[in-house]
Amino acid sequence: MQAAIIIAVFGAVILASLLAAPRRATVEGFFGGASEDGRAPGLWMLILSQVTTWIFARSLMNSAILGYFYGIWGTVAYAAYYGSFLTGGFIVARLREGGAGSVQDWLGARFGGVGTGCYNLVVALRLLSEVFANLLVVGLIFSAALPEVGVARDASIVIVAVVGLGYSAWGGLSAALRTDVLQMAVFLAVFAAAFVALLLSPGFDLGRVLTAPGTSGAWNGQVLLVVALLQVFSYPAHDPVMMDRGFLADPETTRRSFRHAFWISTLCIIAFGMFGIQAGVIGAEYDGELIGTWATMFPAWLYIALLVSLLISALSTLDSALASAARLVVEELHIGTRNLASGRVAMTVFMVLGAALTIWGNQTLFDAVAVSGTASMFLTPILIVGLVMNRRIAVWSYVVSFAAAIFGGALYFARGADWAMALLPEAHKYEQLLVICIAVLIAGFAATLAGARRTA
Repeated sequence: MQAAIIIAVFGAVILASLLAAPRRATVEGFFGGASEDGRAPGLWMLILSQVTTWIFARSLMNSAILGYFYGIWGTVAYAAYYGSFLTGGFIVARLREGGAGSVQDWLGARFGGVGTGCYNLVVALRLLSEVFANLLVVGLIFSAALPEVGVARDASIVIVAVVGLGYSAWGGLSAALRTDVLQMAVFLAVFAAAFVALLLSPGFDLGRVLTAPGTSGAWNGQVLLVVALLQVFSYPAHDPVMMDRGFLADPETTRRSFRHAFWISTLCIIAFGMFGIQAGVIGAEYDGELIGTWATMFPAWLYIALLVSLLISALSTLDSALASAARLVVEELHIGTRNLASGRVAMTVFMVLGAALTIWGNQTLFDAVAVSGTASMFLTPILIVGLVMNRRIAVWSYVVSFAAAIFGGALYFARGADWAMALLPEAHKYEQLLVICIAVLIAGFAATLAGARRTA
């Protein structure tokens, strides 16, 4: 019965999304998000689109899982990544003041093809991880909702991938923007009902939740908070979904959209994290990425509301990731001509690869964030010294900073391998991640400052 309700509600959201997508696709709308009459998106469309594409299913699950293990510190650590709206808004404003139309424009003007090539590689990996991680959550939900159906996980991944690709490939970025508004409205309504029910549920004590150390203690949550603060400047710059939305409207509308998206998304992430913290407070056993745990903790309707929230957030992120993938391939990599067909082919490739990775195997959800965030850290010294301090930076400095960050991300991903264990301290994986982040920043700043000179 629960599974039937989840499928029916999610199916209704998908149908409504298809209806909300633009009836007529244009090249400018597909790649630039313009409406059918050529207008740029308004303030609230930008805000809701920013929020719904950043509080995606992977993030909601990460917040809850980290809250379960590390209490309020774990959830706050993950919420710290949402400071990216403030740092991202600052970066976008500086780029636009200098006349750049994208991060690639700025990097290309200073480092040529090497600059854009390195950056686009990280962006492509980021987009692929977005598709992978959100489809992974879809699979987890349906395997938990339909445990008696052996193919539920893989079948749900394929179905959502096909449907998401269908309306995304029709309208591109304009479809993503329009459906984001609908999906965010439904998400907020469903999640608000679930959160109020949590607050009113027997055994919920807000004071205990806000001071809970988690089932594994608060220390590693505090370590993760430091990691997030080290990564939060570069993190938004390598996220094409956020960066793409920074160049769609006028500067003032864009600035306000980033500011409002920050507080709305942060509150949502912390609120969702409380579901994980509460599970740890009452001593619930960890099961199935918390999905199985919630099934035993909450009434059926609340459990359904949580899963529907996750599914809606997954769908809303998939279409935006695909729209950014199309822009990356066609407008930045210049593969194919700038038309609807080329964009749709690019979307299809990214969706197929992401779905294949999801079905083939999976890593823990936070690993994708940690590796992606570490790889992006080559941008921190480059942007601070080049964009903020307005210094010219040698190409070799850029390459060294990039190599250090990529090696750091690979080292964390392969931390169980013999070669990685020989380089890392014997410590918890998050303490190892902190050491890696500090080393990456030291190497990056050393190279960048050594190759920097004042502009004329």
